[in-house]
Amino acid sequence: MCALPLDLPEPAVPAFLAAFDRAGKLVRGLEALGPVGGRDVVVVDGGDGPVTRALVAFGARLTDAPLSAPLRLPVAEGSSDAVVGLWSAFRGVDPADAAEVDRALRPEGRLLVVHDYGRDDLAGLRGERPEYGEWSQRSGPFLSGGFKVRVVHCWLEFESLAETAAFLGDAYGVAGARLAEGLTRPRLSYNVAIYHRSRS
Repeated sequence: MCALPLDLPEPAVPAFLAAFDRAGKLVRGLEALGPVGGRDVVVVDGGDGPVTRALVAFGARLTDAPLSAPLRLPVAEGSSDAVVGLWSAFRGVDPADAAEVDRALRPEGRLLVVHDYGRDDLAGLRGERPEYGEWSQRSGPFLSGGFKVRVVHCWLEFESLAETAAFLGDAYGVAGARLAEGLTRPRLSYNVAIYHRSRS
């Protein structure tokens, strides 16, 4: 289950959940590309995370689909307005997965795939990842596979610089503490890519 977008040690989780995208930019991005509000939405491997809770608050009628290989969505053919993958799902473009998504979607349905984009405060702490480079290139699996991309510039917003430093230390140790020393505001930039396409 991918309830959190980051792999964090337990002491850092509550602070992350309290700080994650307080402005709701990610769910508004999903709405703009979906829409998702008041719609039938399948979330793949979403669990009880901050994005699924935001989708429910936005009025989406959610069906949770477990991550599986091959992908099997627990909905009838042509019954969904959107399929949303959150971080762990759709790590590339698999033709069988795409066919299963199209089976589940209504004719104007949308596939929305959320991954990290990088080029933010957290990227340097997390090391090299395909999300930060090849996936966002025109030759990468998404953009060469019929998807478009929208980058959402989110924030982790804390109550104070001390809380920000505590989170960074708990989550990333010495490297996190070093980043905290240079901060002047209690927030961290966190960029997210929404790869999106309509039903084929």
